[in-house]
Amino acid sequence: QVQLVESGGGLVQPGGSLRLSCAASGFMFSGTTMNWYRQAPGKERELVASISSGGGITNYADSMKGRFTISRDNAKRTVYLQMNSLNPEDTAVYYCHTRLQRLGTLRDYWGQGTQVTVSS
Repeated sequence: QVQLVESGGGLVQPGGSLRLSCAASGFMFSGTTMNWYRQAPGKERELVASISSGGGITNYADSMKGRFTISRDNAKRTVYLQMNSLNPEDTAVYYCHTRLQRLGTLRDYWGQGTQVTVSS
């Protein structure tokens, strides 16, 4: 079955950095676009970044441009999110996501989420 498992979250001070990882299994990882989403208290889940199957095309939400970097290692079936210059507004649960055709239709698959807390 499809599995996405995030890791790397934690508590960090403002201005600090974290690197999140998402380990994927159960599907052809190298042929799929991968995404990071986040959900902060009182806010809807929002797209943070996406990366194409080969890693050559990346997209970021405006608030993350210049601070966050998405990357992937297809041999390891892992996607990463490097987060720099973190501020308290980045506090959220971060989710790994992909969309695959299953049972005749496109379905969304999510990891369990990893908590990122930015606080002094």
